[in-house]
Amino acid sequence: MMTDGARPATVGFIGLGAMGSGMAANILRSGQPVVGYDIDDARIQQLLEQGGQVAEDPADVAEQAEVVITMVDTTAQTEDVVLGERGVARGARAGDVLVCMSTIDPTAVIRMQEQLAGDGVRMIDAPVSGMIKGATEGTLRAFVGGDADALDRARTALDAMTSEILHVGPIGRGVVLKLINNMLYKINSVAAMEGMVLGVKAGLDPAMMRDVIAASTGASVAFDYRARRMIERDFDGVRLDISCKDLELEGALGRAYSVPLFLHAACTQVYEMGRAAGLGDQDATAIVTIYEQLTGVSVGDVQTPGS
Repeated sequence: MMTDGARPATVGFIGLGAMGSGMAANILRSGQPVVGYDIDDARIQQLLEQGGQVAEDPADVAEQAEVVITMVDTTAQTEDVVLGERGVARGARAGDVLVCMSTIDPTAVIRMQEQLAGDGVRMIDAPVSGMIKGATEGTLRAFVGGDADALDRARTALDAMTSEILHVGPIGRGVVLKLINNMLYKINSVAAMEGMVLGVKAGLDPAMMRDVIAASTGASVAFDYRARRMIERDFDGVRLDISCKDLELEGALGRAYSVPLFLHAACTQVYEMGRAAGLGDQDATAIVTIYEQLTGVSVGDVQTPGS
């Protein structure tokens, strides 16, 4: 752990993927300097073109920044960039703040926080809702768990990426809330896909269904997002593989607290069906193509009512 030398008010950002690239860009647009790291050279080049600086590894990021944000895919990746041989812990100093914005195992967040605390480094979890569009536009909602003082230290960076910051409790609680939110969204997504396919099979026009249901009691954020993408055949978004990772975490959370999750179990099987069909790199909306193959209809084909 580094201990001396003054540093400017730089924000460190590790994980410049589909979400992280837009988030880091918004921090830069707010006037805060950013030093970043990613294993993808194209993402590094993008950050440079936006006016950011590049570090050699996560430890180097922490050496240059008092607030470091991690936005990688999995629990294992987060543990590696935080506690690995050249992780954040190697370069951070007492008083620094690590902001974990990934959706990962909440127990791992607590373990990392406890280990970092021994060196005087504080950690909060701040997973976000709003998907890629929100990351690009700076309209994410952050669910924060952890110490209020640590949140205050990181607030300027978080403000640049979000439209709302919700402090929901101690460390780990932000991820718990995010997992529950994700679980409900995915369950509603499966319902939206099944409802749209059923309607088309029965002769309804999919665009009409979308408009009517969006203004009726069957409406939901998931329905609005999925119905439009089904009709437009837009399957470019959050990778199904990432959604399946979240489903595994949600199931583990239910087991940890002995809470039965019947709808979650059914939803998990639908998503795993999509992954088994080779759709892992596409947005989960692509699962509708399996329903279409089974039923012989396409939600993307405009139907004539009564035909």
